[in-house]
Amino acid sequence: MWKRHPSEDFSVDNIRYFSRHKGEVNCCAFSPDCQLLLTCCDAGKLYLWKTSTAKLLASVSGHTGPVKCCVFSSDGRLFASASHDCSVRIWCSSSLKCTHTLTAHRRSVETVSFSPDGQWLLSGGWDNRALIWSIQSGALLEELKGHNAAVQSSVFSSDSQSVATGSWDRAVRVWKLRDRQAEAMVLQGHLGNVACLCFSVAGMLASGSWDGTVRVWLPERHTCLFVLGGCERVWVRSLAFSTDGRVLASTAEGDMGHKDSAYGCVFTPNGELLTSGSEQLNEEEEEENTTEKGRTNPEVTPTL
Repeated sequence: MWKRHPSEDFSVDNIRYFSRHKGEVNCCAFSPDCQLLLTCCDAGKLYLWKTSTAKLLASVSGHTGPVKCCVFSSDGRLFASASHDCSVRIWCSSSLKCTHTLTAHRRSVETVSFSPDGQWLLSGGWDNRALIWSIQSGALLEELKGHNAAVQSSVFSSDSQSVATGSWDRAVRVWKLRDRQAEAMVLQGHLGNVACLCFSVAGMLASGSWDGTVRVWLPERHTCLFVLGGCERVWVRSLAFSTDGRVLASTAEGDMGHKDSAYGCVFTPNGELLTSGSEQLNEEEEEENTTEKGRTNPEVTPTL
């Protein structure tokens, strides 16, 4: 019996632009209640927006270099940012004050992730290190060793029991956090840097690579279920499972209707919106959203 594919329920409609950025948009994240959108860019700032109106509520300064990644905690009370300035910052969502500055990395920090249970923060960067921090104290708890090239992506499983990292060494590593004696599971197959990762609620792990493919794994079995894509010279930059795990979205060079590369991809927690960020606006928006220097403001595009 034929069944309708869940992706057929999505359409491009009612696009809203968030266009105050002064540099490439590297990441975007929704608050758990979908009321706020957090974005970060190469200008070194984070931006908080009202999702329903695209109104800029606040810009957040503190980093001294491009901000490469941003994420909300599962309860929305905190957000974290990772920067080229070698630091990770944890911020209070209500006051916008920085509660902790984490400085153990020696080179640019490319990725940061909260554990869903609110205990841990994971960061990874160009120093080949993946570090586990205490959210409450800001203390460095552990280094997850194994990668021999830059760590560009990270994600916790939905039960906070496992964490995965992706690296320029082309490998995905998965650690069991409750079993410190167990060796990391190493998932290999990509032919390029592993740029993005995401877990589904059912425990599947998706990885996206500069080789143009998305691989979906069952980590417990060290098994790759299937490979998606494979287009030449297409870099997969971001991945997101829908809340129910039935839809997997990805962005890559020239995706999502952007004029340039799409850098971020995230579903709202209610599954009704998919958002992506890019370097430039579409042509019809350029004249209205041009800076004083004549350069086009980067965009974030929520899509129904």
